[in-house]
Amino acid sequence: MINQSIDFLTNEALILGISNIELEAQNSEYEGFCFQADGISYRSRLAKKTPKKNGYFVVFWEKNESNTNQAYAYETSPSFICIIVRDKYQSGYFKFPKEVLLNQGVLRSEEKAGKMGIRVYPTWEKELNSSAQKTQKWQAPYFKQTSI
Repeated sequence: MINQSIDFLTNEALILGISNIELEAQNSEYEGFCFQADGISYRSRLAKKTPKKNGYFVVFWEKNESNTNQAYAYETSPSFICIIVRDKYQSGYFKFPKEVLLNQGVLRSEEKAGKMGIRVYPTWEKELNSSAQKTQKWQAPYFKQTSI
């Protein structure tokens, strides 16, 4: 399945020259892996549609030295986190700079615990509650809709 994500990133997100692929076994359910392209570091995830809430869910955690789950750290995070969204008739991806995820409280820092998962809202998601609309608004500049 990870090959589909790599193909998507190459063909739809136009991230060329993907190399140094490192699978993240703890997030294999979300096709988690890290890679390099043109000297830039990336982390990739496949978001999942949830049946009872609008949007798509994706995990952002790693194990610490005590084997406890924790949010990704800003200091060790790749430059960008790409989140692929594939639905029946629509697809797209988010390409978040790590600074944005830090400012939104997603990545862990000395000041913030971070989040171990987030919900993403592609621009095709409508009829959102006010909290989801607020989230969609900050996420929208980092989203690109593609075709399947």
